[in-house]
Amino acid sequence: MGIMYYLKTLFSSKSRVKYIVGLKGLDYADAVFNNLVVEQKTPGISVTILKDGKPLLQKGYGYTDLDSKTPTHPKNSIFRIASISKCITGLAFGKMVEEGILGWDDSFYQHVPYYPKKKYDFTLRQLASHTAGIRGYRGKEFALNHLYSIKESIKIFKNDSLVFRPGKGYLYNSFDFVLLSLAMQEASAIPFEQYVKEKVLNPLRMNQTYTPMETMMSFRAEREIPSSKFYTKSAKGFKKAIEVDNFYKLAGGGYLSTSDDIAKMGQAILDGQLLQSKTYNQLVAPQMVKGQSTYYGLGFQVSQDAQGRSFIGHVGNSVGAYTNFFVYPEKKMVFSIMLNCANSRVQPELDQVIRATLQESFL
Repeated sequence: MGIMYYLKTLFSSKSRVKYIVGLKGLDYADAVFNNLVVEQKTPGISVTILKDGKPLLQKGYGYTDLDSKTPTHPKNSIFRIASISKCITGLAFGKMVEEGILGWDDSFYQHVPYYPKKKYDFTLRQLASHTAGIRGYRGKEFALNHLYSIKESIKIFKNDSLVFRPGKGYLYNSFDFVLLSLAMQEASAIPFEQYVKEKVLNPLRMNQTYTPMETMMSFRAEREIPSSKFYTKSAKGFKKAIEVDNFYKLAGGGYLSTSDDIAKMGQAILDGQLLQSKTYNQLVAPQMVKGQSTYYGLGFQVSQDAQGRSFIGHVGNSVGAYTNFFVYPEKKMVFSIMLNCANSRVQPELDQVIRATLQESFL
């Protein structure tokens, strides 16, 4: 962005650009989010930041729809959450283990015997931790626009060989979670999305979390679901993102939700709701490959930030969406940040916001 454009925007009567020099904590965070919209990094941002279960910052910036100028709202605006979906699936996986429906280390073939046999067996734990050897996307597979069921979708990759011996490598991908959700569906004998709704979303009061199929319906419970429009950032500005159907990969990247609902999930983890502590310990234990940490548990990224603070959560990146979900157990804080735009390249700014907010909260 050129200096003349910046100055023109800064001093125009319609300007909402905020100076960030000298700002700290939440004031800094609010200004950065505001400026990301004003400087056209993204059409809209939905933010919920919790401390000890209470909102520090809960606000919408910009628009969910540029044509209608619909304002973003943290409790009502529905965004694609991308790979944060894996965290929801991880919780459902843990619940199934607690209910005795399946086990962490069950063979995948125990529940899905019709899947083509590979050179090596692999387990549900390996699928949930990306250590099973399943391949990732090829070409434009990330942007499929075909209404596959979970079971139908395995034809995309079922005949391909494993890329490494299970447990001997790490390859982050969403097909792992397609297979995990298929095993969960077969083991429970009910649709994956139904189990998740009954055992995770409803108990946590995540009433604004939906599947793509639900948001495509005109009405649900006699009201329209206010799903955001989705955009891609280009050199010429924003353009509508291509149409995709993410239902088949619901478990790995298909859910839609609000920043408020995702923050509820983070708070539930902090409070030990839904699952037993030993189950949470399994989900957030970083898996080891060849003696080295993968910094990934079972559906959760598990690592430390630049200041050495431990966090769990997930970054999400999808067609028309970019998201951050971070839980800091020692600090009792949850960050839920959603953008309705891909290719916005804003992670450095989001990192600075999180760092500034944590520093202010614990001086």
